[in-house]
Amino acid sequence: MDNRTIKILYQGGHGEIVEKKSRFIAALEPIETEEEALAFIARMKKQYWDARHNCYAFVAGNRQELQRCSDDGEPNGTAGRPMLDVLLREDLHNLAVVVTRYFGGTLLGTGGLVRAYQQAVQEGLRNSVIIEKRPGRPMKIDTDYNGIGKIQYILAQQEIAIMDTLYTDKVEIEVMVPEEKIKNLQEAITEGTNAAADFWLGEPVDFACIDGKIKKF
Repeated sequence: MDNRTIKILYQGGHGEIVEKKSRFIAALEPIETEEEALAFIARMKKQYWDARHNCYAFVAGNRQELQRCSDDGEPNGTAGRPMLDVLLREDLHNLAVVVTRYFGGTLLGTGGLVRAYQQAVQEGLRNSVIIEKRPGRPMKIDTDYNGIGKIQYILAQQEIAIMDTLYTDKVEIEVMVPEEKIKNLQEAITEGTNAAADFWLGEPVDFACIDGKIKKF
């Protein structure tokens, strides 16, 4: 597992701009492999079969090692590469974007095409859900009722998401801790509860916090 936080497309979206009567329609979808990207591109080309151009760009891998783009008949370097540049500039991973162009009868020139394709991608991104995926480990914390308030305060202070809390004769809290915060969190809780808390660490996972809830990958 790559020990770094990455931004990924969690939920794809669409965006559209009009430039001198030409329509530029962007569609984005999460992908992890070249095969998934090509399948998505093929679906978009089938859906917009009557369009003059279906240009695309995609990037995948924790280090963006897979990168592809296509101008699909537009002048060289005016569509695919500028679209890919938007994805790389935003430091995004694991997504594909297709921008469909319906020609409006007026030539835009190379600069106009570059701007239009990039604006279409940006509009699509605005209508998508981007999340941060990071490495971490689930942790269970056992404490008595005297320590719960202090632990909740420390968790909030360090922005650690609580997944579950079980109240019996003691309190068991299950949290998801980013890899880089584990040591500091254990030390803070041990000090804050005078060593009255016990810890159990689960296996490493990748996770993201979406609408206040933990999503494991």
